[in-house]
Amino acid sequence: MFIDVHCHLTGDEYDEKGSVEGYLQRAKEQDVNRVICSGFDLNSSVVSMRIAERYENVYFCAGIHPSDVGKAKEGDLEALEKLASHEKCVAIGEIGFDFHFPDNPDRETQREYFLKQLIIAEKTALPVVIHSRDAAEETVSFLQKHAALLSRGGLMHCYAYSKEMVPIFEKLGLYFSFGGTSTFKNARKVWESAKAATADRILTETDAPYLTPEPLRGRFPNGSENIPYILKNL
Repeated sequence: MFIDVHCHLTGDEYDEKGSVEGYLQRAKEQDVNRVICSGFDLNSSVVSMRIAERYENVYFCAGIHPSDVGKAKEGDLEALEKLASHEKCVAIGEIGFDFHFPDNPDRETQREYFLKQLIIAEKTALPVVIHSRDAAEETVSFLQKHAALLSRGGLMHCYAYSKEMVPIFEKLGLYFSFGGTSTFKNARKVWESAKAATADRILTETDAPYLTPEPLRGRFPNGSENIPYILKNL
């Protein structure tokens, strides 16, 4: 049995392919029998919850992505905390830092929401799913400063930083998920990190509908049925 620990099922990418039900059936045909649908703002977190309620083999995460914290409204964090009490909510995420695009929310706003959501995770006894892009040093220093809020651990989703940072994140109690990028021919940095990680801290994800793995790279949307390609490569 395979598990996709990180995908997004709340958009309209799968409507022409039988929507979520068709998505899950295709995954099941490849023995991917559990998927975790990740929120990226309040609305997508609520929709993820509804999908999880409808399908037995779907679980969800609730969180505000760093690229979306600038759009958050008063009361959103309180609503997320309520979602976290749902029996099928398995983590707070995806949360973190994204310094890649210049029009992303400013760093101080990202820090504010990252910390507040870490507090929610600790309060609700859930792990966190961390998105970190072009923010390696900032992520490490921030998590080390707030390590007391990581008592339930967490996941470095779609890990793409150096192998030297792997033991630092492991010491903080974090796991690593590798997706389609780990199959790309120029992904040597990711391969080295996967080799450096402790075996039982490696998880598989797709980040569907994005990042379709080889040998299907370029196809859209990606799907959980492609987890076996990712695992074989790892």
